[in-house]
Order: sequence, then structure tokens, then C-alpha cells
Amino acid sequence: MSNNTLGAFMEEELVSQPGVWQRAIEQSKAEHLLPADGERIAVVGCGTSWFMAQSYAAAREAAGKGVTDAFAASEAFLNHNSAGRQYDAVIAITRSGTTTEVLELLEALRGKAVSGKPRTLAVIGDVNSPITALVDAVIGLPYADEKSVVQTRFATTALVYLLTSLGIELGTAIEHARTAVTDPVSQELLDAEQFTFLGTGWTVGLAHEAGLKMREAVQGWTESYPAMEYRHGPISIAAPGRVTWLFGAQPEGLDADMARTGALYVNTGKHPLAELARVHKVTLERARVRGLNPDLPRNLTRSVVLNTTA
Repeated sequence: MSNNTLGAFMEEELVSQPGVWQRAIEQSKAEHLLPADGERIAVVGCGTSWFMAQSYAAAREAAGKGVTDAFAASEAFLNHNSAGRQYDAVIAITRSGTTTEVLELLEALRGKAVSGKPRTLAVIGDVNSPITALVDAVIGLPYADEKSVVQTRFATTALVYLLTSLGIELGTAIEHARTAVTDPVSQELLDAEQFTFLGTGWTVGLAHEAGLKMREAVQGWTESYPAMEYRHGPISIAAPGRVTWLFGAQPEGLDADMARTGALYVNTGKHPLAELARVHKVTLERARVRGLNPDLPRNLTRSVVLNTTA
């Protein structure tokens, strides 16, 4: 297999993002399935989906739409009276709809007494997956489903749908992404030893997702932090041959601090979602020059399905 054919599915899927996002915007505006303003909600997922849950939760609270908590599905505290948490709705984000931790959580909620049961929704790529029988409503994004193990367009499309429901306009994100997914990748980014991704507010989840993407596909050393936390220790690893990449607003003085480190500082001012799409492109090309196939990364499968009966 030539390097140009490695990650063929990932390439097709990441390049399609601007058009797929537009479909999600139209679908979100036409549907009215998400919790109403003021309802208390929990958003759950695993891996990439957990990071999208974090971004949506931060954006919903910032928009004044109500209390919104994001949990890894395995660590969710939902309607535990002793913990003082009571939710009106639970949203599960899952591409495959087969992830064990998500299914177990929804099964547990389904078995609760009617008086203590929140409404459940699933945002999914595979609309024929078993999760559809466990939730009260399904937001299906089959046109964003993927063949590559490494997620790109499903995650961003799910987030586009959710952000649109908050009244956030994403036309600029689509415009910026059209070039982000096709622009050539500089040699400096291809050769970099290490990446740190930073975000603020709803873009912290994007930073975490960017780091995960490159770890999965490139087997590389990546880190991610809230941008204001970076100077509380992690900036110590910044050096020539390494990259610090910011999503969204820059904390005051960070550019000057980065200049002193000698690391490459990426702060384009482009829409954060488009920047994540650009990271997808960089990740693909870094994998290819290393002879790695991000469609089938080491130790990973499309969905984590655990043998819970063993």
C-alpha cells in the first residue's frame, strides 16, 4: 500500500466536513428534539464523543440555556439523590451506538422508576444500532457516519448540530473549513516532535479532541489544556521543533510567552471548528509520512464493546 492510499477513508471523510456540516445545520433548524431552554441536562460519551459533549456543555451554559454537565459515560453520576444531581434529560453522543459504557448507562436509566427517569436522547451515526431501542428520541446523522476508525466528520457534525440548536451561526466555520481541509501541510508541522493543543470555554473540548486525534493516528506525543492553564507548568515542554496550537481566543500575553520558547505557535484566528478540521488534515499527512494507516490504527477498533459477562 502506497503512502498516498493510507487513510483513504479518513481523507474522504475529513474533506467532506464543510458540506456535511451544512446538512446538519439545516437538520438542526428543522428538528426540535433537544431539551428546552432551562432544562438541566447531562451529556455523555466516550473518547471523541466525550470531548464533543464537553464543548456542547460549555457552549449551552455560556448561552444561558441551562445547567449542562458533560461526563465520560463510565463516570457519569446521573440522578443520584445523594449527589444532589437531578437531570431533566440525558443526551448520549455515539457514532456507532454500540459502545458498552453508553449502552449500560442507558439501560440503567431505562430501569429507573418513572418519577426519577430523565428523558433520553441519542445523537448517532448508525441509525440501525441497538441504542435506538434504549432512548426516547434519536437524532440520526447517517450521512456523517464513517468507515475510518479515527473519527473526524461524525464528531464535528454532531457538535455542529448541537451548537446550531443554541442559535450559534456557523457559516464562518464552513467557509474557513473549505480551505482548512485542502491546504497543503507545511514541513514544519509534518516534522514536529510534539503538539500541545489549547482552548478556552467551549473550545477546550476541541483541544482535547485534537490531541486524541493525533495520538490515535500518529502514535505521537500530544497534550491538551485549557489555555489559561498552559502557563501553570505545561509550557515548560515548549521548545524548537514542538508545536503549541490555540483554538479560539488568546489569553493576554500568550503570544509573547510562546515566542520566548522557540516553539511553533499556531494561532490563525480562524473559526475553531475549522481549525479542528485542519488538525484532521495535518494528522492524516503526518500519519502517511510515517507509514501509518489511520483508518486502522494500532490497538483501536471502531467501537469499544466489552465482554461484561466474562
